[in-house]
Amino acid sequence: MAFEDEPPRPSGERFRSLTEMLLAARSVGDVLQLIVDATASLAPSADLVSITLRAPDGNFHTAAYTDPKAADLDLLQYKLGEGPCHDAAVPGRPEFLESADLDSDAQWPRWSPEAAGLGWRAVLATALVDDAVSRFSGALNLYSRTPGGLADVDRDVVLLLASHATLAVAETDAVTRNELNQAQLRRALDSRDVIGQAKGIIMARRGLDAQEAFDLLRRTSQQLNVKLVHLAGTLVARHEELDGPVAEMGEPDPV
Repeated sequence: MAFEDEPPRPSGERFRSLTEMLLAARSVGDVLQLIVDATASLAPSADLVSITLRAPDGNFHTAAYTDPKAADLDLLQYKLGEGPCHDAAVPGRPEFLESADLDSDAQWPRWSPEAAGLGWRAVLATALVDDAVSRFSGALNLYSRTPGGLADVDRDVVLLLASHATLAVAETDAVTRNELNQAQLRRALDSRDVIGQAKGIIMARRGLDAQEAFDLLRRTSQQLNVKLVHLAGTLVARHEELDGPVAEMGEPDPV
């Protein structure tokens, strides 16, 4: 059930409902969408809500929004390199970035006039992710067509919702990093295994010990300018076809 379709209830009960839905969400994208929908419900004076994420490479994208117009306002900030969601997502930002009337605001000299020209007058953005927790950073963004339209928004509620998003992104980032580490470990183990097999082939065919076989494999990889693991893999996969080249590998250095 969509959060915005629920009848008004006490905030504590609504947050319990939100927490249950967040726990049941199948992906971080679902979590972030629930959060922007909940923000729109708990801050009804906000006409648009979005979530900005800034990747480690500095690229921005809008991860969730209540209306495509919010994504358009965000994208304009990414292009111009300024604006509340852009600035809230970079290191060293204040807790909140806001303007009661973009038509007379000088904080963002290029973005504000364009946003006001499109009919958007008030904005509120708060930092989404603590850089110490995750490689990502971001912002939760609220937009209103009315000058001063976000003055009554409960900042504590916005911070709490941003914290929910922070935890979701940080957990996903941790899972991604763990999967990457596992993949790197598997590649390392696979490399060690194939090098071991190649050493065994050379030991059997050349009558060398393990260290001599490894030294011979290493020297050959340097002479051929081929990575050792790639040479080992080729030798293991095609050793019956490569009897000649294996036999022709240089003698080991004298001990």
